[in-house]
Amino acid sequence: MSTQTYLAYDYPMLSVFWSMLLFFLWIMWFVLLFRVVFDIFRDDEMNGWAKAGWLAFTVLLPFLGVFVYVVARGKNMGRREIAQARAQQEAFDARVREAAGGTGRPSSADELSKLSEIRARGDITDEEFRRAKELVLAGHGPAEPAGSTARTPSR
Repeated sequence: MSTQTYLAYDYPMLSVFWSMLLFFLWIMWFVLLFRVVFDIFRDDEMNGWAKAGWLAFTVLLPFLGVFVYVVARGKNMGRREIAQARAQQEAFDARVREAAGGTGRPSSADELSKLSEIRARGDITDEEFRRAKELVLAGHGPAEPAGSTARTPSR
């Protein structure tokens, strides 16, 4: 072979587009296949034998099995996926609340800081501050004691 051939001459642009389309469809087929398989395992309404049957059907006759599954049970695939996503989000939110100390109650350091600010403004006396501080450190009370009333400073 003495002549040099170029790939662009042997593989025209339309063939490139056709190859890209086939590659895209091939990837989409695997996405659909895996979604069906995951949905088979996710469905709590099916018993073990039904899951085994659908799985065998999709593995042994993949095209027919997936298309029949989508026609027969595809209506609830989205609902099951949304329910799974909500359950995961709720579990994540609960874990974040747990890690952040989601009791909703401020820490003792925050309460003591607020108490010292209130005392610095002159809204409570030193005796009220001492009693409130003891309650906070004992873990029994809010930042302001129940018997105290906020007074306006006299200036």
